[in-house]
Amino acid sequence: MAIYSNITVDQGSDFFSEIIVEDAVGNIADLTGYLVTAQLRKAYASTTSTNFTSAISNGPQGKVTIALDNVTTDALKAGRYVYDVEIQNGVGGTKTRIVEGQVTVTPGVTR
Repeated sequence: MAIYSNITVDQGSDFFSEIIVEDAVGNIADLTGYLVTAQLRKAYASTTSTNFTSAISNGPQGKVTIALDNVTTDALKAGRYVYDVEIQNGVGGTKTRIVEGQVTVTPGVTR
């Protein structure tokens, strides 16, 4: 079951977040060999999405990173979105959603 976590992204700014993945009893999960994907959408049923840059940044320590660059966040309209992050045990392996929630994109002033 995924952890629910809301995030805020400032329009026109770089965004970065690190996630530590634990197993069901609280031990750090070894993500060596895993793949990660993450997207945000205006609504769950939206056909268009924005991909986070995502990576396993330290497999043995269970660290996953997601990021959006300032060009990408500048193109997002201010408002609420939904997102999730999934890991997959190698190509064709089991997929698991590790985090999901709402993204609030706050409008920028400086151009």
